[in-house]
Formats: sequence, C-alpha cells, structure tokens
Amino acid sequence: MDMMAMVSSLLAMKAGGVQQQVAATILKSNADAEKFAVQTLLGGPAAPSSANLAPGVGGNLDIAA
Repeated sequence: MDMMAMVSSLLAMKAGGVQQQVAATILKSNADAEKFAVQTLLGGPAAPSSANLAPGVGGNLDIAA
C-alpha cells in the first residue's frame, strides 16, 4: 500500500468519525424535541405555567351562547 492510499484512508476514517458525531448530535436533538412535545401535550412539568396570565385567559370557552 503506497503512502497516498494510507493517507486518504486515514482521512476517510476521520471524516466518518465526524459524520457519526454529527448524526448522534442530531438524533439527541430530535429526541429532546419529541420529549418536549409529548410533555407539552400531556401537560407534564415542561408545560408552560398559566400563573402570570390575566384572569380568564387560558380557561375554557363557552361557545353555546
């Protein structure tokens, strides 16, 4: 194996490692976003509080009238 083939294979291995790190970061970000969405829909601890809203804001709306 000549020197250029060894260098190019090492560079390819390095690029593959970087791609794996980027993929792992993106997967973690997507998982965190999904977790936040589920907690928001289910009303978990990550759901925004209505403590600072004016009275009547965020309550049920009676549209029967």
